[in-house]
Amino acid sequence: MINAFYDSLRPEQRDTAQAMHKAILAAAPHLRPEVKWGNLCFMNDGDNVMAIVLHKMHAHLQVFNGVLLVGEFPELDGAGKGMRHIKVRYRQPVDEQLVRELTLACLQAWGASQSRSSPRWG
Repeated sequence: MINAFYDSLRPEQRDTAQAMHKAILAAAPHLRPEVKWGNLCFMNDGDNVMAIVLHKMHAHLQVFNGVLLVGEFPELDGAGKGMRHIKVRYRQPVDEQLVRELTLACLQAWGASQSRSSPRWG
């Protein structure tokens, strides 16, 4: 399914998406990519944590809990309840360091929110 996703993209979209995909998995190889809603989502224990969303002239790297990270990452944009994104223009280099750092911060915030919502025993 992932190969079919990439096969359907224009070359400039494919290059950008693959660079982001590589950077995400370099930071968190346990994340599982899945095609959802026509986008490449990255799952952590069954939860959506990030997604690569392709537009005509640029791609978004969506961070599902990005609202928790805007203080640390001013590059994040958006105004929704929780999701934020960075925009990457096609034919421009992907800031792989930023993608790796965002991935790690996203997972750290996700883990902290999971531990707060877990039942406490003892």
